[in-house]
Formats: sequence, structure tokens, C-alpha cells
Amino acid sequence: MKSPLRRSVPSFLILSVLLANAISVIVAAPAWAEPPLVVAAYEGVINPVTAEYLHDALAHAEAVGAQALIVQLDTPGGLDTSMRLIVKDFTSAALPIVVYVAPSGGRAASAGVFLTIAAHVAAMAPGTNIGAAHPVAMGGGEMDKTMKEKVENDSVAYIKSLAEQRGRNVAWAEEAVRKSVSVTEKEALTLKIIDLVADDLKGLQDKLDGRTVTLAAGPVVLRTKGAPLDPFPMSWRQEMLKALSDPNIAYVLMTVGTIGILAELYNPGAILPGIVGAISLILAFYSFQSLPVNYAGVLLMLLGIVLFILEVSVTSYGLLALGGVTSMILGSLMLVKTDAPFLQISWAVILPVVILAAGLTLLMVGMGVRAMGRQPTTGREGMVGLVGVAKTSVAPQGKVLVHGELWEAISEQPLQPGDRAEVVKLDGLTLHVKPTIKKGVA
Repeated sequence: MKSPLRRSVPSFLILSVLLANAISVIVAAPAWAEPPLVVAAYEGVINPVTAEYLHDALAHAEAVGAQALIVQLDTPGGLDTSMRLIVKDFTSAALPIVVYVAPSGGRAASAGVFLTIAAHVAAMAPGTNIGAAHPVAMGGGEMDKTMKEKVENDSVAYIKSLAEQRGRNVAWAEEAVRKSVSVTEKEALTLKIIDLVADDLKGLQDKLDGRTVTLAAGPVVLRTKGAPLDPFPMSWRQEMLKALSDPNIAYVLMTVGTIGILAELYNPGAILPGIVGAISLILAFYSFQSLPVNYAGVLLMLLGIVLFILEVSVTSYGLLALGGVTSMILGSLMLVKTDAPFLQISWAVILPVVILAAGLTLLMVGMGVRAMGRQPTTGREGMVGLVGVAKTSVAPQGKVLVHGELWEAISEQPLQPGDRAEVVKLDGLTLHVKPTIKKGVA
């Protein structure tokens, strides 16, 4: 008969193993118990691609049940319409939005100020700045005084309403628009423009932990310490569209497209310049839809390329080429009409593109002109100038072997069999030839 002590030993061991497993699960649980934090990092100009990307990031965060969306932002500003779309997403979000101006050396300028103030939590990294939100003209012409006042007052009212909604410094927000003031992260924290300063995302997580955020549905307490980070990168399509929205890229595409189309028109049948030109122009037109294009600049650039083409066929002693370079440079400077420096075309791009445009245009059109001036090699015209061998006496008629074919021939000067004869004219199926001492192939 077994003793009760022996019967209890296996049960004790089983309970010990189960208890140990439970303790290990409890110890490991805090690292993954909290919902994730979705991180959307954006650097560049605020444009329609930005609005689409951040909208997708917010939708992803809501779909995975994230407790917050962190937008790591570094922007010089951008389009007012795109900025307002993003702000609408932020203010109607079902989860907290954290705008983190980073990395060190980054900024939230112009439209970036509105996005930072509209966030539920605003944070900055050391070595960053925020401000300079005065609206600038984004069209092809200058705004008059009345229109400037209207645009400025509208921006002031908008940013003040956002600052009041988030409990931030309303007076500074107004000055950022009216006087283009800008401050560092330390000054922004002191002035209550932002909520906290964090060295990196890990530090941001620690400082967000325990913070209460008020949403439309009610207050939410963030439990971010140790929560997993879920990066949400741009799709390849959005990356491509973002690159195309760069004014320097748009400028290069328009130049390449124009040269390709004109080269195809000047030398039909080349095919490749036409294909490259058409694709480049279509992509350039997409880029221009988000840029303040001045069409006088477009016309000057077209004139410059036309002058390059004329230089090949008209003797101008370089005057047309000089006029083409001048026209393209002036057109490049006028192409994007705005006071915003981040939308202006760089001189480092203008000069190489003008030089390459001049060289490529002169080269391609010159090749076309030389091709049109060459001796025909096929058809009736191709027979003239060929050298054959007399197979019979030609006085004045006989037979001549030309290019492997036996022809009836007429010569004003007698030819003996074996004499070489050059074709001077083709009359129906009869060749008119003359004696020659040139070497040729029969």
C-alpha cells in the first residue's frame, strides 16, 4: 500500500511546473501587453502625397488597434490645401496623434507649425526649431495688399482655433503667422507651444507613458512604456510621387520631354526620343499640378530649345545658341513663381540642365540634318553615282553590270567591254552612263 506522501509528490511536481510557467508568462507579459505605437516618419514638403501617406498611416493605426500614431516630422512647409486635409484627419482621429519634430537638425516650419499644434501631443527633439508660418503666394502672380490681408487673417484664425482646442500658446501661434517668428525646442517648451522634449523615440515613449489625452469619445490614458513600435513606411508608389513633386525633378522632366518631342518632330521615325519625351512631359505635368507654375517661364524655355534647333540649320555665328541659353536660363528662373525657397529651382540644377539641353539638342538635330543631306542609297536616286562595268560595247547603247544587275545603258562616249562606267541618270529602265576611272564594285 502506497503512502499518501508518495502519492502527493507527482502532483506537487506538476503544480510546481505550472506555477513556474505562469510566473514566466506574467514576467514576460508587460513587454507585449500594451497595444503598439504606429510610427509614420515624413521628411520633405507638405503636398498631396503627404496627405495621402498620413491618411493611410492613421487608417493602419486604427486597423491594428494602436494606442497612438506618432508622426515623426521634418518639413520646411508646403501647400495649404494638403495641410488642411491632414489637420482634418488629426482632429477627427479616434486615437491620439503625436507629432514629434525630429531628428536633431529638423524643423516644423510653415505648414508644419499647423500640424504640430493640431496634434494631441506635440514633441520636439533637441536641436530642432518650429515657426515661420507666414503664408506665401503659391500662384503664378503676386497677391495684392487686400488679398494678402485676407489670406493672412484666414491663417491666423485657423491656427488660433487649433491652439485653443489643444490648450497651446495662442498669442505665439498668431505671431508665427503674422511675424514669421521661430523658436527652438527649449523655447517652445517654455512658451507652452509643445508638450515635451525627447531625445529619441524611446525617450518619447517613456515621457508619453501615463499622459491623459482627450479625444472626441473621452479621455484616454497612454501606456506607452515598453509598447512595441510599428513603423509604417511609404509605399513605392508614394515614394515615386513624392520625388516627382520636387520642383527640380519637374524642371528636368519638362526639359527632357520638350527636347525629345521636338527631336522626334524634326527627325520623324527616330521613335526613342518621342517615347522618352512623351513620358517625361506627362510626368512633368503631374509634378506641375502641385507647383505654382508661371507659363511665361514655360514659353521662354520652349523658345530656348527652338533657338538651339535653328542654330543647326541657320548661319547665325552663335547668336541663336546664345539667345537659346539666355532664354532657357530666364525661363528656368521664372518657371516656379513663389517666395517659398523650398519650391524654387536650384542653380545647381539649372546650369547643368541648360548646358546639357543645348548640347543634346544641337547633337540630335545636327544628326538629323546630316542624315537628310546624305546621298540616297535606295530607289531611283540611289542608282545615281554608282559605278558599274560594261559587259558589251556601249556606242551609244549596250549592257552594263551595276550592283549585280544587268542594265540597258546609253553613253555619249564609247565604252568597251570591261570599262568602268558611272551612272549619271536613270530613264525608266535605261541607265545613262559615262566613262570613269573611279574604283567601284559592279
